[in-house]
Amino acid sequence: MEIISKSYLLLYRNVELELELEKKANEELLKVVRDITDLVDIHYIRQKEAKGLGHAIYCAKTFVGNEPFAVMLGDDVVYNEGKPCLKQMIEVYDEYKTSVLGVQTVKDEDVCKYGIVDGERVSDRVYTVKGLVEKPAVDEAPSNVAILGRYIINPGIFDILAETKPGKGGEIQLTDALKELALQEDMYAYDFVGKRYDVGNKQGFLEATVETALRREDLKDEFLEYLVRVVEKEVGAVREVACCHDK
Repeated sequence: MEIISKSYLLLYRNVELELELEKKANEELLKVVRDITDLVDIHYIRQKEAKGLGHAIYCAKTFVGNEPFAVMLGDDVVYNEGKPCLKQMIEVYDEYKTSVLGVQTVKDEDVCKYGIVDGERVSDRVYTVKGLVEKPAVDEAPSNVAILGRYIINPGIFDILAETKPGKGGEIQLTDALKELALQEDMYAYDFVGKRYDVGNKQGFLEATVETALRREDLKDEFLEYLVRVVEKEVGAVREVACCHDK
């Protein structure tokens, strides 16, 4: 299931593209397109107004029902070749049978960008969650353990979200609801293994694109040659400018 706001156009199957590929007898690309759309059944719910992440999740209440569910934010991409981030978290959920937040430590200057965990470490990568603070100033943060776009949440969150008032930015904050849920039942944070890209900013998006391309055997060699040419050209231009300034 995916929750989208009205500012996004979501197309899961492009019939016109498939027909065009059939007409051009491009069977290889047609198979790629169809394989992607046939991987899973996708249901989506439209968030009619941008009222925050908490509101977006509440929109899914009827669909989710009384089951634990995963939340994966699209602007956080996590790479782990051996075991995907969500798989790691499912294993933690299976052990503790309660809500799990995906976290990693962040630099002090980045603390103000995230929901921050107030908790105690109980194993190598697991923390108990005593409290949460949404985007605190660094001198007000209880730690630098940040929630990074991956959650497994018990369905009790829906009753809390129904009563949650708008918080920072005038939005219904998921962090506020999770803080209340943590008072009602045990909650854990898991420091997941993997490289996380913040594709919500330009630098993170470019890093994810380049590094993903370099991991693909069908793209790596030619793309790497291109990158080397670009870097050599840019380095040469910088050296030329530096020489001009020295004269």
